[in-house]
Amino acid sequence: MTFQREAARVLVVDDDSEERFAVSRIVSSLGYAIETASEGEEALERLGSAPVDVILTDLVMPGMDGFQLLKTLHERGDVTPAVVLTGFGSIDKAVSIVHDLHAFWFLEKPAQVAVLGPLLERAIRNKQLMLETQRLQRQLGSQGVLGDLVGTSQSMRQLFSLIEQVAPTSASVLIGGESGTGKEKVAAAIHQLSQRAAGPFVAINCAALPESLMESELFGHEKGAFTGAVARRAGCFELAHQGTLFLDEIGEMPVPMQAKLLRVLEDSRVRRLGGDREISVDVRVVAATNRPIQEAIEKNLLREDLYYRLNVFHIDLPPLRHRKEDIPALAAALIRNLNQKNDCRVTDLHAEVHARLMNHLWPGNVRELRNVLERAVIVAREGTIFNHHLPPAFGVPVIERSAGAAPVGYGSITFEPGLKLEEVEKAYIKLTLERTKNKKEVARILGISLRTLQNRISELMAEESAERPSGGSAKTAVCR
Repeated sequence: MTFQREAARVLVVDDDSEERFAVSRIVSSLGYAIETASEGEEALERLGSAPVDVILTDLVMPGMDGFQLLKTLHERGDVTPAVVLTGFGSIDKAVSIVHDLHAFWFLEKPAQVAVLGPLLERAIRNKQLMLETQRLQRQLGSQGVLGDLVGTSQSMRQLFSLIEQVAPTSASVLIGGESGTGKEKVAAAIHQLSQRAAGPFVAINCAALPESLMESELFGHEKGAFTGAVARRAGCFELAHQGTLFLDEIGEMPVPMQAKLLRVLEDSRVRRLGGDREISVDVRVVAATNRPIQEAIEKNLLREDLYYRLNVFHIDLPPLRHRKEDIPALAAALIRNLNQKNDCRVTDLHAEVHARLMNHLWPGNVRELRNVLERAVIVAREGTIFNHHLPPAFGVPVIERSAGAAPVGYGSITFEPGLKLEEVEKAYIKLTLERTKNKKEVARILGISLRTLQNRISELMAEESAERPSGGSAKTAVCR
């Protein structure tokens, strides 16, 4: 988040004309536009005619003094940060002013350029963050939108509420949910609503990193630390200093590396590979996993002590099949984004397409929905999306269970009412594999990672092997 000094306005309030002039000259030399007032009432008039970004005010003044000015601003809900300038400095007074009068900071006279410059910049950034938070909260209340998250279903409303609760804190967050549900978007929303929003948001996928590079990626390395380390490199913890680090698929991180991560989380200090000193870092960690937590712990894939350190606050994302009422709003938001990305002008969905989207199982969740729509937007280019714009492999029907309902056939697979979702999902993966031999393309179609696909294939093979009669021939499992 950035700002232009030339566009920022500072209001200087002081009854001493010489002091007012001196402070104004310093602020002007820093590149800010200046407004002045000799006491509180005049300051309120100035604020009423033209908003400012920061207020620099004396405390002891005739008429409405600085104390009453700050109190009035707070009662009005004005979020303009105020820096108090006074010649009567003490630690007790500073704490009282900042806490009781809701001032941004306390500064002794005479003001020094070296101190005032960074302070004004921080104050303006703080106001921008508060305004952005208010905007996001208004957007959430009126549209069911929080950052890149969209939904008006009960489960999404509950999710938004949890995000709003945890975002202003410094607590670590562990996000659970199936692949493709939007865990990184939840982490980004937490970052955007936090006091760290002006800092960096760094995301890393633990499953995508080779084990040999993971330590360097997280903690950095010094020149010559290993073959190929031709220069010093900062790791993700350093890059995320004063911001948020998102560790996706934490259950895929090698257990020895989890022990090193735990120590960094406890000490807030990292040591680069090949380094001889530790570096302090101020980082909030948000982690995510698509594995069932207890299963990962029991299989020794996730250290229990690391789980407790990360799971200060837990958020579970519902799969898309459990919140299908959000699909129309999600599709509309995705189409707007995809139009811009691909220079297209798609306006809506045909009723048959809408029905197919609503009836689909969505094993790849929102990621799969995005992939399906992106292909359709590119093919359609403009106007309405019709059935023939959808991917050829798309569309396993799912029907409500009812007495006497007939099975539904698709390709070489027959579905009956009452099947477990896991069975339908596995059958759909097999069907897609049969039609598309390339595993990377299958993962893209399903909206899941290649590693997740490989895990599902391994599970299928293990189950078929267990079901195969001893000494019998291999037999293709069919979901009936």
